[in-house]
Amino acid sequence: MSIQLTAIHWVYLVFIVFILALLIRRRDTTMICVTGILALGLLATATVSGSVSGIFNSFVYATKELLGTIMIISIIVAMSRILIITGINETMVSPLTRFLRTPAMAYWGIGLIMMVTSFFFWPSPAVALVGAVLLPAAIRVGLPALGAAVAMNLFGHGIALSGDYIIQGAPKLTADAAGLPVSSVMQASIPLVAVMGVVTTVSAFWMMRRDQKNGTWRDGLVSSSPAAAGPLPEAGTDEEQVVMSDGLRKGLAIAIPLLFLLDVAGMFVLHLQGGDATALVGGTAVLILIVITLLAHRGQGQGLEKITAYLIEGFVFGFKVFGPVIPIAAFFYLGDSAFTGLFGNVLPDGSHGIVNDLGVALANHVPLNGAVGAVTLTVIGAITGLDGSGFSGISLAGSIAGLFAAAIHSGAATLTALGQVAAIWVGGGTLIPWALIPAAAICGVSPFELARRNLKPVLLGMAAMTVVAMFLV
Repeated sequence: MSIQLTAIHWVYLVFIVFILALLIRRRDTTMICVTGILALGLLATATVSGSVSGIFNSFVYATKELLGTIMIISIIVAMSRILIITGINETMVSPLTRFLRTPAMAYWGIGLIMMVTSFFFWPSPAVALVGAVLLPAAIRVGLPALGAAVAMNLFGHGIALSGDYIIQGAPKLTADAAGLPVSSVMQASIPLVAVMGVVTTVSAFWMMRRDQKNGTWRDGLVSSSPAAAGPLPEAGTDEEQVVMSDGLRKGLAIAIPLLFLLDVAGMFVLHLQGGDATALVGGTAVLILIVITLLAHRGQGQGLEKITAYLIEGFVFGFKVFGPVIPIAAFFYLGDSAFTGLFGNVLPDGSHGIVNDLGVALANHVPLNGAVGAVTLTVIGAITGLDGSGFSGISLAGSIAGLFAAAIHSGAATLTALGQVAAIWVGGGTLIPWALIPAAAICGVSPFELARRNLKPVLLGMAAMTVVAMFLV
């Protein structure tokens, strides 16, 4: 397996380094991303018009890819707003405060619930379900919104998605590419997922508590978000005049969680996963928004208009959060199939995308033994995750793991699982800003701040996991 790297590959790699450096330094990356798209377009089309058009077209492509996530986040935010204004939100979460009494209990409670839910439905719909119900209770007992986002992110998009033991989408892709049974890859991934999960979640929690004590904690809240808005609307607005009887408010506070539980049951019965499961949650949230708004504003005769107003508020928030992310997502999507779709088939024969080609090139230039193989598979997995998908590169990781295992005559399942876990932790939604937007937006925090908060724990976890893999190969 050999791919000839071209100027396009090297330019893309240089811009990746620039972008990651700026993210770490907490600087804006829009200009460098646009410059990178322009440079890649110029190399691919050899025309100024083609490269300039590529900027706009790549933005459109990124928006299409992210549109489902934008919709679910906007709708949940709109629903959350009417729940806050009517006081249903407080009534609904008050019983949960018995179990989430401290920030520590809230962190671990939200994380574990998110992990279990994500095992069955994948993290995107799980974020909407868990965040809508548990986030207000967690904030009330003192867990920062960013801390809640970290917990949901690491346990859901990290532990649950990287193992994927129930749906088994990830292990099947890697196992098929490596020519192994799915069960062997899943079994080999258990100690790796466990080590990665424990190290990342514990270190993230310790760093959060340390920074809070030292006064260096950054909340990273986005203005106008549910988390930033607090449990009650700001004083002086017309919305604070919304009054609902105690009986009706309590009845709705019971009915709303039951409706979401019915969604969960429907996902089981109808075998809904991923986008289909998210759509069910989103549609339920729209219906809840409509019914509660009509009930809350029936005395004023403004229910129909208020429905639109709340939806607009939700969409404004959704696009406000996604606005800074679209340029960087547009650049990184070019590392996969988007490049050919936008600029034509100009990559070398046999290419599987810029990012995957870079991973293959790395694998072809390293000496082979157990320790080096483990480190290389972790790095390759991380590289293929840079497009923010997590799943696009795990077949490549499986293929390379099979080659390495044949060369060192051992460790095929472990190396395959290692590449899978590394790819999904990086690209599935813990480090790449646009991939972790669901958790960030539900909690009302900056996805860039969440990515920075996750960086050290995830790197520590990957180092520990790689060391363990060296002994298992």
